[in-house]
Amino acid sequence: MRGLLVAGTTSDAGKSLVTAGICRWLARQGVRVAPFKAQNMSNNSMVCADGAEIGRAQWLQARAAGVEPEAAMNPVLLKPGSDKRSHVVALGKPFGVLEAGEYATGRTELARIAFDAYAMLRERFDVVVCEGAGSPAEINLRAGDYVNLGLARRFDLPVVVVGDIDRGGVLASMFGTLALLDADDQALVAGWIVNKFRGDVALLRPGLDRIAELTGRPVLGVLPWLDGVWIDSEDALAAAGWARNPARPGRALRVAVVRFPRASNATDVDALAAEPGVHVTLTADPDVVSAADLVVLPGSRATVDDLRWLRERGLDAALHARSAAGRPLLGICGGHQMLAQSIVDTVESGAGRVDGLALLPSTVDFAAEKVLGRPAGRWRGHPVSAYEIHHGVVTLDGSIPDVEPFLDGWRCGVVWGTTWHGAFENDGFRRAWLTEVAAQAGIDWSPAPGAPGFAALRETMLDTLADAVAEHLDTTTLLDLLTHGTPADLPSLPPGAHP
Repeated sequence: MRGLLVAGTTSDAGKSLVTAGICRWLARQGVRVAPFKAQNMSNNSMVCADGAEIGRAQWLQARAAGVEPEAAMNPVLLKPGSDKRSHVVALGKPFGVLEAGEYATGRTELARIAFDAYAMLRERFDVVVCEGAGSPAEINLRAGDYVNLGLARRFDLPVVVVGDIDRGGVLASMFGTLALLDADDQALVAGWIVNKFRGDVALLRPGLDRIAELTGRPVLGVLPWLDGVWIDSEDALAAAGWARNPARPGRALRVAVVRFPRASNATDVDALAAEPGVHVTLTADPDVVSAADLVVLPGSRATVDDLRWLRERGLDAALHARSAAGRPLLGICGGHQMLAQSIVDTVESGAGRVDGLALLPSTVDFAAEKVLGRPAGRWRGHPVSAYEIHHGVVTLDGSIPDVEPFLDGWRCGVVWGTTWHGAFENDGFRRAWLTEVAAQAGIDWSPAPGAPGFAALRETMLDTLADAVAEHLDTTTLLDLLTHGTPADLPSLPPGAHP
């Protein structure tokens, strides 16, 4: 068998989840499969057992495949620090900074790293299922591409293209994607997958038949809209699934998550949102922040810049009013850093010393070396395992009364702070902490008896994806592509076709 590239007509077409579903489906059949994404642009990342940092989506796909996540599965990770600047993680470690003007021309070394990583995985696994990035029809970037058709051409990978029908225009997007590619790239595109369909497939069938006729490529299937499949997104704050939280009688615990422009590892909030009776919203509105039972300041890839943004919107006043009124507030990683008295940052923003929100008696110093780890501890007797990714080091200002340790951080009254990501995926800890916070907020909330744990929920989601692949895709053709590659006689379309 060989590899496969799952591309998309657009970003967020569903490539990540389709890749995860195919990985789980293959693993069920005893195939040794590994996920791969040559380059990921995301501020949602995870620390592997060996201390390497990779994209959260590839970590999830490795879990789907039943293998240990590792750096080679996402050899290049770009973490946007601004609209024109990304911090580069290569093979799990900090590599440097990539400016926007260097994006198309300065990636030779990153391409070499990515290709070497794919080749290494290919030697160790039966199949490597690759996820593309954005759209392969971004022809302005084709010359330096090593994650879409550049990868496929290098390793002769068959390509299936996923289109999101919920957005509309999926058939035109598929046709246009193929037509914009040059003939050699078109020769590797082997089929189409329609994703996120709601309704009667029979009504769609004439369009599917026509796109297959026009392109000479089969539609391998139509995946339905899958409720409840939404966690571990690549997007900094992906709230699409939060509204599908199981309902409970009585008053919900209302959680407002501040929507930072450079939010990082905001998947921390997924476990809160999945808890029955907890309603999570994203906001930049001071009134919503004031009204919520709990406010969360998530992680940030640009702590000082996002703190400035927070102040410009008057959110700082709303947070101080909450604290004074005894209403709970949680900061995680960058959000925790913002709660300090002062921040000294000569690394991430170069701003030097700036005032924090002064809601915790602490100071923050940014160190040049990034901290990557998988710490563990306890809180109120509950075991907690987590991961950490940060430059900012938070220190308590001496011996302060009425300050209680909280994981690696502190609680001062109703203000809580920790640098640990992923802590709320620990079911006992999460539910005990939410119960205490609800009491601080004066809300009668308690965990729902018999509610599934977060890890079990994630496994159910992965199984749901694999079930959808097995039921709705032409798996015979998919296996044939994995075994024999792209058929040799596929037509090419103008204008990309050879004259």
